[in-house]
Amino acid sequence: QLQLVESGGGLVQPGGSLRLSCAASGIDLDQHYVGWFRQAPGKKREVLACISNNERIKGYEDSVRNRVTISSDSARNTVYLQMFSLKPEDTAVFYCAAVLPTPVGNCLIADYSIWGQGTQVTVSS
Repeated sequence: QLQLVESGGGLVQPGGSLRLSCAASGIDLDQHYVGWFRQAPGKKREVLACISNNERIKGYEDSVRNRVTISSDSARNTVYLQMFSLKPEDTAVFYCAAVLPTPVGNCLIADYSIWGQGTQVTVSS
């Protein structure tokens, strides 16, 4: 069964940090593009960061480029999103997603097909 499970969300104070995890079962994340997205209430889902298959390329959305880091652990079949200097406007449900590599070759604009259920991140004092 293909499954992505996010974890690590929660309540954090402004300026704090969080590390989100995306654990996979049924698929090998090393063979897929993996992306992290967020969706705030009333807003469209937006991509934050992605990592290509075999970790060759990492991509970041410009607005969060200096505040997030994506990484992977092949042994755990898990991809992480480390977030720093969190702001109240970062409050959202965060999702990870995966897709097989595409000819476009840009994981930031890939059409992701396997999604996790999301984890809530709330930034508030």
